Amino acid sequence: MHFDQRTQRALREVGLETDDLRAASQAVVDAVETDAAALEDFFAAHDTVYSDMELAHSTADYPEHAIEWLDLTTHADEMRGWLRFDSWGVYVEDGRILDGGDDLEAANAHIELTLGPTIHDRVRFAPARETLQ
Repeated sequence: MHFDQRTQRALREVGLETDDLRAASQAVVDAVETDAAALEDFFAAHDTVYSDMELAHSTADYPEHAIEWLDLTTHADEMRGWLRFDSWGVYVEDGRILDGGDDLEAANAHIELTLGPTIHDRVRFAPARETLQ
């Protein structure tokens, strides 16, 4: 179970039993795994995406990125991995689907990742610049 002891105690105080805590914990694990797979599918479906990332070498409000792949692993409620662009890569921690749901190939689909060292920010990605505006 990934809930820390304080959280477990608080949840028990409001009436949740151990089985309820286990079920909630498993639901979180399942949601993280589902989102990780969907995020990987998003980048696999698009060779090129746009972001709201601030880049020193770009004057575009929403720079274009050629994507090689996103590789994520999950453990309980944690999601981590690596996003590989055409000529560089960045550590990823956490991510979420903002729009697109079941159709991440749609032009209005967009997601958000927390990018690590060199970027240190939450960055939105979409297959069309207009989606980010």
